[in-house]
Amino acid sequence: MQERLHTTAINEAYPLCRSVVGADAWKRAIAACGPLQRPEDLPEALRSLREDQVPMYLPDLARLEMIRRSLSSGNGSIKTAVETIVVNPTVQIVEVAWTGLTDLFGGDRDGAATKPVPGSERVLAWREPATGTARIRPARDEDFLVLKVIMEERSPDAVAAEGGIPVGAIEAAINRAVESGLLLAPPSQIRRDPEVFRKVRESDEELLSSSSFTLQWHITQACDLHCKHCYDRTERSFLSLEQAVSVLDDLRDFCKARHVQGAVSFTGGNPLLHPQFIEIYQAAAVRGFSTAILGNPTSRERMGDIISIQMPSFFQVSLEGLAEHNDAIRGSGHFDRVMRFLDVLRELDVYSMVMLTLTNENIDQVIPLAEALRTKVDVFHCNRLALFGEGANLTMPDRKKYRAFLESYCAAAALNPIMGLKENLINILRHEKGQDLFGGCTGHGCGAAFNFVSLLADGEVHACRKFPSLIGNIGTHGLAEIYDSDLARRFRLGPTACRDCTIRAACGGCLASASSSGLNIFQDKDPFCFLSDSAR
Repeated sequence: MQERLHTTAINEAYPLCRSVVGADAWKRAIAACGPLQRPEDLPEALRSLREDQVPMYLPDLARLEMIRRSLSSGNGSIKTAVETIVVNPTVQIVEVAWTGLTDLFGGDRDGAATKPVPGSERVLAWREPATGTARIRPARDEDFLVLKVIMEERSPDAVAAEGGIPVGAIEAAINRAVESGLLLAPPSQIRRDPEVFRKVRESDEELLSSSSFTLQWHITQACDLHCKHCYDRTERSFLSLEQAVSVLDDLRDFCKARHVQGAVSFTGGNPLLHPQFIEIYQAAAVRGFSTAILGNPTSRERMGDIISIQMPSFFQVSLEGLAEHNDAIRGSGHFDRVMRFLDVLRELDVYSMVMLTLTNENIDQVIPLAEALRTKVDVFHCNRLALFGEGANLTMPDRKKYRAFLESYCAAAALNPIMGLKENLINILRHEKGQDLFGGCTGHGCGAAFNFVSLLADGEVHACRKFPSLIGNIGTHGLAEIYDSDLARRFRLGPTACRDCTIRAACGGCLASASSSGLNIFQDKDPFCFLSDSAR
């Protein structure tokens, strides 16, 4: 009886080892452990066996499996309320005499699983703080770098200077370690005001704080198109290269203080027409920001230059409908140029986006366009027109027609994987059907002056670029001062009419839509909102 219990305990403790060696070899392994030894003694006991009895890598594999089991069954949660970045206290570095052992755990090493071969390897094991999942994989040079930086409390700037590498490379490595749970970081300070934004569902917590902050930088007004819905054709001077670099340094300081990752979305105008675009793009990459481009089609060679600095997280181009309608808005031949450029982006492995500005004139072309783009683009979005600038000459559908469109769009999106959900008001439909809500326009409902701001070419900072929403000037005030201003706070609080709404955390409507309809954006809700008062 005792022997059966002993065998059962070992089987339960080492299911992976048992599965890879076969029944006969496993019996020999259990016998080697002896009836009086504990299951945790198996790795050492296995070392007494010969190569013709069990695979020689089995002791090290058993050791790793024991560590993983211990991490998975660890008592208590990991203390994540830290004031500075620290090493996860569950991290272990294990020296083994075989490479490829972690392949047997299923997918923790890149590439297909291979049979372990002799060779010294260091393995990292830790428990993820968010999920409690035990992770195990080979240690990389990057891991030792970030562990050394954090454990020795070294400045990334100093380490970068010593090693002759960009500080952004080190900070990006630290961010990856935080994402994987190797490091623990203080919580994001980009958080909604809890007195205004109520958490109705547990899932709302993800919507009420952001782990990143984006500077949507309209670096130039210059554009090679003259679209009929353009919201700003005014002339604006642009910042000098020295001023632009200063902006990026300010953004880096802001993100470090708020414990978030920084991102820069370059747009315009057409950002590629800025005479020093490459220099500014490189300066952003060197500082560790993720970079994106919202512009017009360019040459394969120009894209190669950009990629050689840093692969953009995405490149977004615009279409306003099928070929005839689009070209009437954006110029003759534009549709075909975009379609060819999307092929270039795919060949270069650049994540591609297409954005459509929705009006009453193109609302019936959205779903057909999405179908035409099915094999061309990674994601397709549409966003409502704001009636500003030249866009004031166009029209929008009424609220009833718009709701019907959103229902059709969601139905089509269920069958077309490129159709993304961006419009905040889609959450009303999901709420009515009892479905999970999604993050809407910016991942956090309306993100105006929350997890992004728009910086114009001349230094003006706006809560949202789609409508006049000036909150400061980067030339006279730092980003932190602008973000913390009373005016910026009013923008991110949204309208008082939405304060008691059940889906407030995921929605908030569109301030630009309210503003272009002549409403008070700090009081009145989005005029397209179709959530009945009784459903709130």
